Amino acid sequence: MTLHRPQGTLVADGDPVLLTPEDAGWTYCGLRVLVLEPGKPRRIETGEFEAFVLPLAGGCVVEVDDRRFELEGRESVFTRVTDFAYVPRDASVALTSTNGAEIALPMAKCTRRLEPRYGPAENVPVEVRGAGNATRQVTNFGTPGVWDHADKLNACELITPDGNWSSYPPHKHDDSEPCEVVNEEIYYFRIAARDGMTPSREGFGFHRTYTGDGEIDEDVTVRDGDVFLIPRGYHGPCVAAPGYPMYYLNVLAGPGEERSMAFCDDPAHTWIRATWDTTPTDPRCPVTSATPRR
Repeated sequence: MTLHRPQGTLVADGDPVLLTPEDAGWTYCGLRVLVLEPGKPRRIETGEFEAFVLPLAGGCVVEVDDRRFELEGRESVFTRVTDFAYVPRDASVALTSTNGAEIALPMAKCTRRLEPRYGPAENVPVEVRGAGNATRQVTNFGTPGVWDHADKLNACELITPDGNWSSYPPHKHDDSEPCEVVNEEIYYFRIAARDGMTPSREGFGFHRTYTGDGEIDEDVTVRDGDVFLIPRGYHGPCVAAPGYPMYYLNVLAGPGEERSMAFCDDPAHTWIRATWDTTPTDPRCPVTSATPRR
């Protein structure tokens, strides 16, 4: 299995990313990133998958099951928290954007069909996690306990200020001891240019994933639009190079009857959490909110 999928390797039908569970070599998680041309509707058949409609840039109208949701969206993932929509399996979804948009569809294969639902940006909790140079923003739009209207799908967004570390200490969600929750996971990266707000291939970051048995041991450079797959093992850190803030969308799903994002730290590094109690957080976090940044 190739875990790192650089930008351009998952292009399909002119869209930047189309990743199915079959492409990934697993069972549940998928991701689609599509481009809406101004005024040109797109129709998506969800099939076996539930999904979030998450604007990355621009806004759109979502029509599904005789429901209509207007998503205001945002200028970029680095400018504000966005509203979103949940769409069920076995649905025909129409997407239209007046001015054009880039839309992420994190998705999970599921069995229950739920009704469509709108998620306002104002209700999305923004968490500041870590401390010091491990401070980052976690935008919990589709996580258990915050958004419980899903069968298998979990999703959240992270923004790491330039020079900081996130997904740290390294952690895992797999079927090895002492973990209780199994999840496949996708990381979808966007890297800001030197203005801190415009996604660009100019900048870069680093990502690490490894297993205790050494079967997986990946240290990769990631750039804007890259995807990384985590079938098992510890993942982290994700490091934003100085000058280039990092965003990533996490998509998780697994076989459990109850949705969960529980994890287990690498015991060699979990001690770092105790130091956060006496270390100030980076004042650059939170980076965004439901109100556009100036």
